[in-house]
Amino acid sequence: YFYFPVQPPYKKPALRQYAPLLVAMVGLPGRGKSLLAHRLGRYLNFTGDVTKVFDISEYRRKHVTKYSSHEMFRADNLPAYQIRQQSFREALEDAAKWLKEPDHSVAILDGPNVSRVQRQEIYDVINGELGFRVMFIECVCEDPIILEQNFKDILKYSVDYRDMATKDALTDLTYKMAHYKAQYESPALGSQWELPSPMVKVLDAGHGGLVAHGICGVRESKILAYIAVPKPTQQTLYFSRHGESEFNVIGRIGGDAPLSPRGRLYAQALAKHVQALNLPSLQVWTSTLKRTKATAAGIQSLQQHLSELDEIYSGDCENLTYEELAVHFPRELALRDCEKLRYRYPRGESYLDVMKRLEPVLSQMECETNILTISHQAVLRCILSYFLETEAEEVPYVHVPLHTIIKLTLHGHSYTMETVKMPIDCVDTNRAKPVNCTVERTAEDALLTLPAHYDSVTNLTPCP
Repeated sequence: YFYFPVQPPYKKPALRQYAPLLVAMVGLPGRGKSLLAHRLGRYLNFTGDVTKVFDISEYRRKHVTKYSSHEMFRADNLPAYQIRQQSFREALEDAAKWLKEPDHSVAILDGPNVSRVQRQEIYDVINGELGFRVMFIECVCEDPIILEQNFKDILKYSVDYRDMATKDALTDLTYKMAHYKAQYESPALGSQWELPSPMVKVLDAGHGGLVAHGICGVRESKILAYIAVPKPTQQTLYFSRHGESEFNVIGRIGGDAPLSPRGRLYAQALAKHVQALNLPSLQVWTSTLKRTKATAAGIQSLQQHLSELDEIYSGDCENLTYEELAVHFPRELALRDCEKLRYRYPRGESYLDVMKRLEPVLSQMECETNILTISHQAVLRCILSYFLETEAEEVPYVHVPLHTIIKLTLHGHSYTMETVKMPIDCVDTNRAKPVNCTVERTAEDALLTLPAHYDSVTNLTPCP
C-alpha cells in the first residue's frame, strides 16, 4: 500500500483585521435601512471610525431631477433600469474611492441592493479588486405598526414625494413596493449561493431580534453590537445645563459649587416647565455633582445620577478663573486654545476623553425617548454634537447657554433642535477661540474673548 498525502485546498489569506470596510444595506423600501445607515454612520464617526454614507437614491436624483412615478422601478422599464444601475455603480465607485483615502475606515452603501447580482458586484469591487472587507445588513420588517410609521416618514421626508399629494404619494409608494418585491432576492444566510461575507438580518427594526452569520473582524463586531439593541423610530430628547452656579458667577471653572440664587430660580422654572409638558415615562439623567442634582430636585420623575455626565475634569486647573490661568498657567491656556479638542488639562481630561466616557451613555440614550439630561457645558457640547453630527473640531465651540432648555426631535434619519430660553438672568460662560493662540501672547490677548463675570474679591464688580 502506498500513502499519498492529500494537499489541503488553497485558502485565500485572511484579510487584514483593520482593512477598510464597506457596509452594504439590503432590503425593501420602508424597512428602516436609511435610518439605520445614518445612525450607524453617526455612531462610528463619533467613536473614531471615519465613516461616510453613500445614498444610491441621491445618485439617481442627479440623473432624474424630478421624480415622476413608480414606473421608474419596474424591472421591465429598461431605460429607467439602466439609470438605476448607473446610479448604483456611481455610488459604489465613489464609496470605493473614498475607502482608499488614508484614515477612512467605513463606507455605508445605502440602498435596496435587492439582487444577488448587485451584491456580487459589490463584493467583486470592494473585496476582489481592492482587498477590503464587505459586510451586508438586511432590514426585514413585517410588523404593521412599524411599517405604517416608516411609510409615513417616507411620505413626509422623501424628496421624491415632496411635491405630490399625500393620497397620490401613498398609491405611488404602494406600487413601488410591489415592483421591488417582484425583484427581491433575500440573502440566504449561510447558503452556498451567498457571498463569503459577514451578513446580519435585522428583524422588525431590531425589536424582533437579529440573525448574524460569519461575523469576524473588530469593526464588524462593533457594528453588530451597536445594531443588536433596538432603537425607537420616533424620539424626543431634552437637555439642559444646570442652573447658574456660584462658580459661574465669578468665572471659575470646574469644581462642585452650589447653585446661585438665580440658579435656584431656574431649577424651579425648569420643574414647572417640564411638569407642564406632561411627558409619559419621563426620565431625568444628571451628573453626580451638586449643581445638576439641585437643578433636577423639583422634577417629579425617575432620576439617575451618572458620573459619565460629570463636567470635563480640569485637573490642576480646577477651581481657577481664566484670569488666574492666564497668570499661573499661560502656556497651558495657549496650548488649549490652539487645539481645544485634543488638549488635556494637566492631570485632567480632554474633550476626546469626555467623548470616550460618554459612549455607553449615548448608546443607551439612543434607545430611549423623553429623557431630560441635566449636565454641563463641555459634556452637552459633546452629546449635542453626536446627535447633530457636528464636525469634531467644532465640538468645543458649540454654544450651550445657561438657563436654556434644548429639545432634539428625530425627523426621518436626522435630528432637529429647538431651544427655549427661560426668562431668568444668568452669566454667559461661552468663551470664543482667541485670534492669538501663541505661547508668547500677553495675558490681555488671552482674555480678549472672555465673557463678563463678577470678581469675588471686589464683590460683584464686572470684569472685562
